[in-house]
Amino acid sequence: MQSSAMLMPISRTHFVRTLKIFCKYYSSILNKNAISTMASSTSLSYTSRDLDPPFFIGETCKSMDQLKQIHCRTIKIGLTKQPIFLNKIISFCCINESGDMDHALKLFNQIPEPKSVFHWNTMIKGYSRIDRPKHGISMYLDMLKRNVKPDNFTFPFLLKGFNRNVGFSCGKELHGHVVKFGFASNAFVQNALIHMYSLCGQMEIARAVFDISCKMDVITWNVILTGYNRVKQYDETSKLFREMEKNGLIPTSVTLVSLLSACSKLRDLEIGKRVHKHIKKCEIEPNLILENALMDLYAACGEMDVAVGIFDGMKTRDVISWTTIVSGFVNKGEIELARNYFDQMPERDNVSWTAMIDGYIRVNCFKEALVLFRQMQASNIRPDEFTVVSILTACAHLGALQIGEWIKAYIDRNKVKNDVFVGNALIDMYFKCGSVAKAQRVFSEMPRRDKFTWTAMIVGLAINGHGEEALGMFSEMLRASIKPDEITYIGVLCACTHAGMVDEGRKCFASMTTEHGVEPNVAHYGCIVDLLGRAGHLQEACDVIKNMPMKPNSIVWGALLGGCRVHKDVEIAEMAAKQILELDPENGAVYVLLCNIYASCKRWDSLHELRESMMDRGIKKTPGCSLIEMNGVVHEFVAGDRSHPQSKEIYLKLDNMTSDLKLAGYSPDTSEVFLDIAEEDKESTLYWHSEKLALAFGMISSGPGVTIRIVKNLRMCVDCHRVAKLVSTLYDREVIVRDRTRFHHFRLGLCSCKDYW
Repeated sequence: MQSSAMLMPISRTHFVRTLKIFCKYYSSILNKNAISTMASSTSLSYTSRDLDPPFFIGETCKSMDQLKQIHCRTIKIGLTKQPIFLNKIISFCCINESGDMDHALKLFNQIPEPKSVFHWNTMIKGYSRIDRPKHGISMYLDMLKRNVKPDNFTFPFLLKGFNRNVGFSCGKELHGHVVKFGFASNAFVQNALIHMYSLCGQMEIARAVFDISCKMDVITWNVILTGYNRVKQYDETSKLFREMEKNGLIPTSVTLVSLLSACSKLRDLEIGKRVHKHIKKCEIEPNLILENALMDLYAACGEMDVAVGIFDGMKTRDVISWTTIVSGFVNKGEIELARNYFDQMPERDNVSWTAMIDGYIRVNCFKEALVLFRQMQASNIRPDEFTVVSILTACAHLGALQIGEWIKAYIDRNKVKNDVFVGNALIDMYFKCGSVAKAQRVFSEMPRRDKFTWTAMIVGLAINGHGEEALGMFSEMLRASIKPDEITYIGVLCACTHAGMVDEGRKCFASMTTEHGVEPNVAHYGCIVDLLGRAGHLQEACDVIKNMPMKPNSIVWGALLGGCRVHKDVEIAEMAAKQILELDPENGAVYVLLCNIYASCKRWDSLHELRESMMDRGIKKTPGCSLIEMNGVVHEFVAGDRSHPQSKEIYLKLDNMTSDLKLAGYSPDTSEVFLDIAEEDKESTLYWHSEKLALAFGMISSGPGVTIRIVKNLRMCVDCHRVAKLVSTLYDREVIVRDRTRFHHFRLGLCSCKDYW
């Protein structure tokens, strides 16, 4: 027994009052003299309500500590020998939110022969409450062994706590028991079965149970509607609701929330508005969940004015309300309005943070997404699998390997759900940061892979210069009986393009339709034109464009123009450029690419004419921009940039590097500088390219032997490519540059592209 000093928070007066109630209740059982003595020890009065055991257990006890204190004292005076009292103790442990099932089991095991199904149902209900269905099933099986038959409450309690971890086969066996004991037509049992099957994703069986039910209870309809939403069969939710209307059943707010959720996912504004009118017409009392569902519908359908109107009219709001508004503006691309509401939120959960982070990613504000993620960490909000996918996407675009590595460690350390989506995001991040071996390791460790996993591997290997391995991965994918789709074939054709495997590319392009029934679209034709153009088969590439079953777009013509740059074919280049500008007159990249071709061929008159045309149209060259991550921070450089805090050190290092490189035999390649100026000025322009500034910064910011990773927004120029090769051998550094089209891994004076890019 605990000492009296340890019996708080229940006071002596409180206990005496409770004990007096016990005594009165058991006056017909216990010694009346003892009762008289105990009852006279206090002058507190009691009412008839106090005589009910549920009152003195359910309302007097507020926690397990209080219950155990009362239990200890009543053991001393022998009250717990009464079965009804023990029942109430067990019920409190099983049903109350603060109850303790381990304590309930100890008390249950003290019952010599628990014959009453009530005891077993109470225990099963308790395990359902704390989401331990396997314990509930064990209790049920033990109950059958002791020849206690289930009643109409047993199966609803048992099935209510069912989840995917228990297994579909176990659910089917329980269904067999339902039929065996004659409860198949019980409405509560039917609802529990529908719920159980929907949790297992077995909606066909759930629907079969529903179809044989009486269908007069709206709760049954709510269960099946919720089930269809759970498995994302929103069309079925909508169809079933119309059937419900025909049957004349009046929907509850739960019904309407399910339907609104389905309409939101289907972007079905028409039915959603009908539901909204129904709510107003029938004067259904608005509640927070229903208002949130309405707001989500309008936000998902882009009707943000209506969504904001509902939001402003809400008496109370929760974090879901705020997150819905933020997500709505994110979906419309109105990132500033989304951030405005986000900043006003009185409380944020990981869904709110993820929605805002995802918003920045949608509008390509990847650095802002990482800044917000750091703020999320500072707020002690734990990221989930959705958050880490978003952050890994940002890291992939920025080439931020260090942050991506931290996310990987966080996933492993905190056991974040590492599903196929997280695995795919990790593969994409590692490949886009140039870390091929780590991407392959993630792939090999994934317990489940989907079509996108294989495609990510094929594309990743291709852009990193592993064309043959990419095709090998494609063959392995086919052996695994994964059917390739349009995106997979884009990856395969890219692999052939980057590796210069023309014959393999032709074969793959031909096999798309004949072997896998994939009809080539304009993107595939762009890939095959790129493959042929880079390899110098420019006339064949022109023939492919001429014979396309659809009209070529600017991407297809751009692929041909890229091949003309490599092989300095001015005539075809001018034709391709003309076609692009007819489709997209403001495409500045075309002008620049054609200028480069004119400059490399020393066609200065044509160059000047094109430059004047650019000035007349107000076309400006997209400035070169390079990103480099150092110590978890992403730094950005543009050509000729002097805004960086370490600008003086960077330019000094760049000068020293240039001197070292010239001693090693380097001479600037000005062939693609399309300005008709002195050679010395051309060289100065080349020295200040953004990737060279990033390279110099990487050299002064990292120790010897550390790999330097750079992300460039444009195609890497010939001179920068030559400099990176020399740096890799002169300073014994691996340099990885990701440009607009592929990766360049520079090691010991060689590049993974083999100068074919």
